[in-house]
Amino acid sequence: MTQWLEGLAARRADMGRSSTAGRVADALREDVIEGRLLPGVRLSEEDIGAALGISRNTLREAFRLLTHERLLVHEFNRGVFVRRLTTEDVRDLYRVRRALEAAALRAAPGAPPERLEAVRRAVEDGERAAVAGDWTLVGSANMHFHQALAGLLDSPRLDETMRQLLAELRLVFHVMADPRAFHEPYLQGNREILRLLEEGDTAAAERALAHYFDVAEKQLLDAMG
Repeated sequence: MTQWLEGLAARRADMGRSSTAGRVADALREDVIEGRLLPGVRLSEEDIGAALGISRNTLREAFRLLTHERLLVHEFNRGVFVRRLTTEDVRDLYRVRRALEAAALRAAPGAPPERLEAVRRAVEDGERAAVAGDWTLVGSANMHFHQALAGLLDSPRLDETMRQLLAELRLVFHVMADPRAFHEPYLQGNREILRLLEEGDTAAAERALAHYFDVAEKQLLDAMG
């Protein structure tokens, strides 16, 4: 927790005098997506407020925003905690992801070139992290891969929706006891989906993604069960 607070404090200058609850929420959400904030962690108003140099009211508004996104939970007389997801949360996340990311693959032929390039970068980032043996970073690259897939729809609103979904999903990934065993097979899956997109075979890419989701959802539910 101390190391995380130090990292948070390093972004204090980004808040500036015009600091808003939205910017604070963005910083905390990013830490969830990148695996720096774990399920069940209690968030201290005093410590986070001091790290970022923000008022308690601003921080409470940020907490309220993230509670609405189902990333935090307020427990009466105990404080604010990073949320632990349930099996039904996982099933619902995958329902939404199947609809959103499948639509993104179908939209790929008309997407701006930089959107497909973001998919390629995420695949390569994951492969480099695997070579380095950094499986937490592989997990982050996987988040970026799926964010980039959704980005093929070229919609700022859907980009925002996907960030929220992936933040919730990252909280579920922590139930996997062996990050390497969980993440390593998906490196090949991500590379295959990228290849199919580059070849213009969006139907095959969609089938590959559907299988990918079926396997991942079962793994997570089995681990939670």
